[in-house]
Amino acid sequence: MAKIPSPQSGQPLDVQYIAQLASAINDVAKQISPSNYKFFTIHTPARGRESIKNMESRMVAAHIVVASEKPVISGEEITFSYEFDTDFSYPPIVTATIFNSGSSVGNAASVVIKTVTTSKIDGVVKFATNGNVSVGVNMIAVGIPANG
Repeated sequence: MAKIPSPQSGQPLDVQYIAQLASAINDVAKQISPSNYKFFTIHTPARGRESIKNMESRMVAAHIVVASEKPVISGEEITFSYEFDTDFSYPPIVTATIFNSGSSVGNAASVVIKTVTTSKIDGVVKFATNGNVSVGVNMIAVGIPANG
């Protein structure tokens, strides 16, 4: 949004200046419009269903390296964790998926989220076959920030 310069004392107001004011007011009105698509709804066990403005929500996405050319055996579990850079007001909704760098061992792996707190996610990747593997976890956390 453009910043409008303050007029000088005694300066006559012209059409261009008034047009800038009107444009800035319209920009603010668009940002605070109560349209449905500008709201974010989250439903968690901790708080039930809650709707807030999109700009008041928080989304964190990360790639977590779990194993790089590591030999694994069937049934082995490797733990992972990720700390959010700022806290959520309550545990966010988190989705985690395997990112396989190409081996068939990674294709047979699964990810389980063990715990989610306001500041951290903990989980495990479990392998179903033996071999060398390079895998990571792509994680997305969505919630309401602690100071939001």
